[in-house]
Amino acid sequence: MACDVLVVGSANADLVVPAERRPGPGETVLGGDTVVSPGGKGANTAVAAARLGAGVALLGAVGEDPYGDLLLDSLRDAGVRTDLVRRVARPTGIAYITVTPDGENSILVSPGANTALEPSVVDSALDGAKVVVASMEIPLATVERTVAAAAEKGVCSLLNLSPVAAVSAETLAALDVLLVNEHEAAWLLGDGVPPERLLDLGPSAAVVTLGARGALVLTGDGATEVAAPKVTPVDTTGAGDGFAGALAAAIAEGKHLETAARRAAQVAAISVTRPGAQPSYPTAAEVAGS
Repeated sequence: MACDVLVVGSANADLVVPAERRPGPGETVLGGDTVVSPGGKGANTAVAAARLGAGVALLGAVGEDPYGDLLLDSLRDAGVRTDLVRRVARPTGIAYITVTPDGENSILVSPGANTALEPSVVDSALDGAKVVVASMEIPLATVERTVAAAAEKGVCSLLNLSPVAAVSAETLAALDVLLVNEHEAAWLLGDGVPPERLLDLGPSAAVVTLGARGALVLTGDGATEVAAPKVTPVDTTGAGDGFAGALAAAIAEGKHLETAARRAAQVAAISVTRPGAQPSYPTAAEVAGS
């Protein structure tokens, strides 16, 4: 069954604890009540794209446990196809998230079932997709196979290189769009190297997210800054994934990368004004009215 956007990535339950500050080494800090919500970079990206009206499928894995049920229900409620999500014997991935009053977060991820997503399942899932999005909470070999298979089949590939990791030069060279934040760009290039040099690594284009400042779009025609709407953040959890999903949805519509990045910046800005990851993503109507 064809889809506009195929997301190859993780699905995690987010266990979110508000705290006045993050604990230091060996320190215990009391927090507020734990809130459990659906998350994971892949599932978040898929939900964000689907809420904007794209036809989306997630290729992923969850456990045979209540957290797996939570994730599948959230995906279906958002209109994401789940027939490619495997249920495996390992526990569903969990993200342990601390959120401070300024809306910033610290995250520890236990991948669990996400590690069961093997490269061999990718090729057949790509048939009919316009854009494939991969991110890094799944095995590296699966990410690299996704990008290679997309190139072989003529499917536009977008890699959200988060959490940042070393991928092969061949993978970067096969990419249509590399998506990173400014810290990930510095990790790839080295401190002090301008992000414009990302295209030297091989991707056809790159987008660097800059938080509240928006994003930088890099193509063969040059660099373009995209501003983000000014908002008061409540919770930044999942904002980058929302940006990725919105970017992919707009590319699948045939939008120019700069136009796609502007919409993605709007989606991310709206999302940080609401708590949680998937519950914070706006619909197309909300974006149009913002």
